[in-house]
Amino acid sequence: MRVAVLYSGGKDSNLAACRVKSEGHKIACLISASPVRADSYMFHVPNVSFTRFQAECIGVPWREIRVSGIKEAEVSELAEALPEIADAHGIEAIATGAIASRYQKERVDLVCEEAGLAHISPLWQQDEEVLIREMIGLGFEVYFTSVSAEGFDPGWIGRRLDLSALEDLLRLRERYGINISGEGGEYETFVCNMPLFRRRIRITSAQKVWRRNLGHMEITGVELVEKQ
Repeated sequence: MRVAVLYSGGKDSNLAACRVKSEGHKIACLISASPVRADSYMFHVPNVSFTRFQAECIGVPWREIRVSGIKEAEVSELAEALPEIADAHGIEAIATGAIASRYQKERVDLVCEEAGLAHISPLWQQDEEVLIREMIGLGFEVYFTSVSAEGFDPGWIGRRLDLSALEDLLRLRERYGINISGEGGEYETFVCNMPLFRRRIRITSAQKVWRRNLGHMEITGVELVEKQ
């Protein structure tokens, strides 16, 4: 099938893209929803404008949908924009990186049903630690761009998600009960390299912000470089 990936730029939508490709589907385009509000219920907000560079690395078209970020309204806005994109790119299915969020999955199920599209959710209800280990094993270059849960400190902003970071996440889960995949909004990520990328992304400039017990990294510049 020709598949559009609902793409945030983070680790889960990238792993979903890899799964879609490995299952023999064609990635027709990436669709990134760009919320006006920072507290969107559905969509990843930090650095979403840089997903166009990730699409360039994969070699597929990038489509942006501007949404309000208001609960439920943004779902309707996605539904309104999807048919035109599906027609333009011959899309038969939408793929998402949802793992445990029923709110997200059920709403994409509904949007796809209304548009006559299949919904592929290749990571759904899979073991989160196993998924992270898979990403690391595949050579994903993933950085934490936002943290907002008890136990995180400024050192997490801009940190790479590697085996050491995974062990720290497991300790935070044991102590504070966090979701180690960030499905509860504990953190957000940005992927600079993964198997489908023809080139990798180098972050050339970024601004880190920390207030009380949460923080984020706003990427302000990137360049595409050859993979080693």
